[in-house]
Amino acid sequence: MIFDTSIWVGLAASQISGQAVLQAASDESVYISAISLGELSFGVESCNDPVNRILRMRFLRNYEQRPVLDVTARTASVFGLLAAFMKQSSRSPRTRVNDLWIAAQAIENDFALLTTNIKDFEGLPGLRVASL
Repeated sequence: MIFDTSIWVGLAASQISGQAVLQAASDESVYISAISLGELSFGVESCNDPVNRILRMRFLRNYEQRPVLDVTARTASVFGLLAAFMKQSSRSPRTRVNDLWIAAQAIENDFALLTTNIKDFEGLPGLRVASL
């Protein structure tokens, strides 16, 4: 199972119960996307509050220890298909680029995607979405 960035952020902010996440993942292995790591790194680097920045950095370093899914040539191919699908469905792929990359990784690896933002992934062909 791959976790959307919203799950990692929710865990760090104590907005999501770790128990609920464990229950949703069940016995599946859990992965973090390299895309999510980039989004989380941006959150650290753009934080002006020094205390909050240190807290974010601690969570990021912890998350970097998880199994990471890298972007591959096949991921790029699936991303292209998803972006084209969005455009053909009169939905702009530009506003959800990172979500589409994460969805492409989930499809490529035949993983379910756990998110708190189910609408961001609604209707994407080949994607199995789970939500909290």
